Amino acid sequence: MARLPRFSPAGLPAMVLQRGNNRQPVFLGPDDYLHYLDCLRMAAREHDLAIHAYALRPNHIHLIATPKESDSLSLTMQAVGRRYARHFNRVAGRTGTLWEGRFRSAVIEPDTWLLPAMLYVESNAVRAGDAMTPEADRWSSYRHHVGIEASPLVSDHSAYWDLGNTPFERQSNFRALTLEGLSGKTLATLQKHAHSGWPLGSDAFLAQLERHAPRRVHPLPKGRPRKAVEPEDDLKGEAIDSANAPI
Repeated sequence: MARLPRFSPAGLPAMVLQRGNNRQPVFLGPDDYLHYLDCLRMAAREHDLAIHAYALRPNHIHLIATPKESDSLSLTMQAVGRRYARHFNRVAGRTGTLWEGRFRSAVIEPDTWLLPAMLYVESNAVRAGDAMTPEADRWSSYRHHVGIEASPLVSDHSAYWDLGNTPFERQSNFRALTLEGLSGKTLATLQKHAHSGWPLGSDAFLAQLERHAPRRVHPLPKGRPRKAVEPEDDLKGEAIDSANAPI
């Protein structure tokens, strides 16, 4: 089946997932993580992509980002993918592709899903058992959002700014949201859309997207479509009923 065209409308945030080819590691040490972040910072600035949250994992990466133009996300990911792959192949003494096909991206409704998506991304290492707390993960944007260190890569979304009137208030409230955690249902929904690439939001949000999208914004119903009843079949049924009706 033909793959759907990329859909990345300007001004709307998206969850981004990119894996290493065959789930192989794409980071071997601290220098690799730092080099990827530097490549991402330069590419995002060059192509007008605002990075709101990130998590670099040993064999994949997560981002939350808003493109300024419809091609900002694709151009950024292409640029950082090429630049980082050259570095990694040189350091690891390997050749060939590093990434598993196209990156996946899912547009999200910012008012409802931006903050949960940030929590989902920045708690990835804790869920995987690779960090005891989000603060212990050096390779996510969580430390930026709770005031431990400032990241020159991160451009905070308005949904984060709405958490408080001062930096301390925003950081404190974001830490509280992280400690509260995501419900099982919310986590499952975010995981499903991050991996499938289907837009995530309310029915009204999806309907608005569909009016401007060059592709479907939700999967087709499973199973074969029901066959519509032909008009002549209805007439035949009426004729049979009339013939058998009592006089």
